[in-house]
Amino acid sequence: MAAGIKVHKGNVSSKKKSQIWTRIASFFVVMGPGLIVMQADTEAGSITTASVAGASYSYHLVGLLLILAVPLYVVQEMTARLGSITGKGHAYLIRQKYGMGWAWVSLAVLYLCNIAALVTEFAGIMSAARMADISPFVSVPVSALLLIGVVLTGRYRTAEYIALFFCMVDLLFIPAAFMAHPDWAEVGRQIFSIPTQSITRDFILVVIGLIGAVIMPWMIYYQQSAVVDKKLKRADLPFERVDTAIGAVLTEIIMAFIVISTAATLYLNNVTVNDAAQAAQALIPVAGKYAGLLFAVGLISASFLGAFVVAISTAWAFGETFGWPHSLNFSFPKARKFYSFYAGGVVLAALIVLIPKIPLVTITVLVEVGNALLLPIVLTFLLLLTNDKKLLGKDVNGWKANLMVGAVGVIIILLGLVSVSLTLFPDWNPWR
Repeated sequence: MAAGIKVHKGNVSSKKKSQIWTRIASFFVVMGPGLIVMQADTEAGSITTASVAGASYSYHLVGLLLILAVPLYVVQEMTARLGSITGKGHAYLIRQKYGMGWAWVSLAVLYLCNIAALVTEFAGIMSAARMADISPFVSVPVSALLLIGVVLTGRYRTAEYIALFFCMVDLLFIPAAFMAHPDWAEVGRQIFSIPTQSITRDFILVVIGLIGAVIMPWMIYYQQSAVVDKKLKRADLPFERVDTAIGAVLTEIIMAFIVISTAATLYLNNVTVNDAAQAAQALIPVAGKYAGLLFAVGLISASFLGAFVVAISTAWAFGETFGWPHSLNFSFPKARKFYSFYAGGVVLAALIVLIPKIPLVTITVLVEVGNALLLPIVLTFLLLLTNDKKLLGKDVNGWKANLMVGAVGVIIILLGLVSVSLTLFPDWNPWR
């Protein structure tokens, strides 16, 4: 050591602590897009499927949900990487690289699937509100107005704070599961076991529903656009990956706890359910009113968050494709088309769900089938873009990521075909 230079351990220690706190603060500045889109994945349709899984097949499918966090992270990390490095949204890159023809194909299918998905979110809100004797003609319009109000603040950060609040409310599913007093030893025993005696047509459909609900096409569009709107750059990518990883793990843990809560109560009491609101209602006599209340509040929160993400991802995609001003940081006069398109989708879905005797179960099935048909197309574009060295340079995909996403696409296609076959030919049961 050079003469006259002294190193004070206290100063070194203080500097390291300061660096740690700086990195933690930086993470909280970057956090948001990954966590929000993952929590939105735990929406009304997903909660319904998880409730049916627990009520019908006990804890056997908990392990599957935990495994699915891995491909979910891999796919969404790609979107975060594309957004932060290129500074462009997913729909914009498709138009730029492959032309308006392919952009129209992706937009048309995305719009149809997203409107149907919005209908299922409003159905979740409507069903949960009915538990409190609130009329659909009150709960649905009020929810629609709130959804429109969220984006009219003229600040991305404000909308993100509101969305993060609903992310925190989603955590209510965890205490609801503990209130159900599950047999944790039995949970551990069944977590990776296959109920061979229960492998039937209905079981396969539930498995397809759980896998198909993990990666939604709108998730890819939302996270990339949110990264761009938040003005995140390549230097933020390490924190974006942490944000995405936390979201992927947390959403699958919440889904697992939904299965656990319904398995510990409804399965043991031979109670069948057809939707998430029925599950919340059925929890009350066997797990207590507070468990049912937490479940219902969680359902409303998840449906609201899902509706926001689905609607804004659609508006972002159209704004990027047609060159409209499309940032949540813009005021309404500056981005009139963008906000009007968002509001129009919300109002249309709200009006559809209020149609008397509308077959919501059929719509839910069509949403799942539509996602199954669209996702492989979206994943193909995602793989093409994330392997383009002109866009990402040295940050293109590795072979492992390509293999996993390719496998996910193939599996989704196969499951979609099986789902369609079982829906069109209900008497066909090769598992007898």
